[in-house]
Amino acid sequence: MVRRSRDAGARHGLARTAGGPAGPLRGREGSGAVSVQKRAIVQKRALPWGISFAAALVLAFACTCSKKDARAGATPEAAPVTVASVARQDVPVEVRAIGHVEPFTTVALKARVGGQVIRVGFQQGQDVRKGDLLFQIDPRPYQAALAQARAQLERDRAIARNAEDDVKRYTDLVKKDYVTREQYDSTRAAAAAAVATTKSDEAAVENAQLQLSYCTVAAPMSGRTGSVLVNPGNMVKGNDDNPLVVLNQVQPVYVSFSVPESSLAQIRQRLRPGEKLKVLAAASGNPSNTQTGELSFLNNAVDPGTGTILLKATFPNENEALWPGEYVDVVLTLATEAKAIVVPAQAVQTGQAGQYVWVVKNDLTVESRPVTLSRTQGPLAIVAKGLEEGERVVTDGQLRLAPGTKVQVRKVEGKTA
Repeated sequence: MVRRSRDAGARHGLARTAGGPAGPLRGREGSGAVSVQKRAIVQKRALPWGISFAAALVLAFACTCSKKDARAGATPEAAPVTVASVARQDVPVEVRAIGHVEPFTTVALKARVGGQVIRVGFQQGQDVRKGDLLFQIDPRPYQAALAQARAQLERDRAIARNAEDDVKRYTDLVKKDYVTREQYDSTRAAAAAAVATTKSDEAAVENAQLQLSYCTVAAPMSGRTGSVLVNPGNMVKGNDDNPLVVLNQVQPVYVSFSVPESSLAQIRQRLRPGEKLKVLAAASGNPSNTQTGELSFLNNAVDPGTGTILLKATFPNENEALWPGEYVDVVLTLATEAKAIVVPAQAVQTGQAGQYVWVVKNDLTVESRPVTLSRTQGPLAIVAKGLEEGERVVTDGQLRLAPGTKVQVRKVEGKTA
């Protein structure tokens, strides 16, 4: 009995001894197996997602390449352009310049006698006519001087008449030897002196009348007054440097301008006796109101400092559109070039080989064509060689063009004139 217990205890102890270290080992081995299984499961689950992502990238790349290939194989879009037709028309030969409007006549009115201004007969800036009263200077001192001169004249005339009577009496007396020859000669001399004195008095009267007339300052011409520099009550001096008012004649007016000396020969050739060259002038702020005049003056020398020559044109200026002192755009017409080839100036481009235009052909492709210009005049370019009437040239959209480029005409400009 006791032995069985011991054997059982020994076996039990043996089992505990063997089971003690064996239990934890089996636990660790079981845990490692679970981790490996989890990683295998995750890898199995992640593998389809990776394959799907890679397939998506390949598909996107293939689509992109196919789109690029499709675009590369597609027909290029037509470039939108604006065109104008090459025209043949009469074009004036013009010289353009900046002009300066000048009054036809300018008068700075000054007082010719001194005195007090008692009246101003106009408003400053007013139009006046020739003979209108502008200023009145106090005439009373000059009226008194005139009266005194007239009185002196009458006195001396009386003396002269008496001296002439003495001469008549002495003429009879000297014949009868009642007076000496010396007395007779003295009487004649006194009479002559008296007559001369009356002539001097007459001149004094005329001068007094003239001085009195200077008290009234009238307009010497029709024109427009400027700023009034004196008012009633002011004292003025005769022949003072300061004017009373400045009067400008604005109908007609001059427009002076200078042109390069290179145009001189052409101007002289057309400025023949009896012929007039037309000149147009328009204020910078009102280009639509163009005035027409005629060339009336060509200076006798070229300015060596600027290489230009001064010209003047006369304008009737009936509506007073041109104002003295302002600057205007001037166009001098020298001749007319008949049936010239013209295109809009913006159609002409400049490259390394010179000037050229883009010509639109019948198949709506373009070609670059060199041109030779006669001149550029305002918005027009006058073509000497390179274009024919009726051809179409590009005026806008040139930056997108190359030889052979297909174009789409989005706008056709009207007549180039």
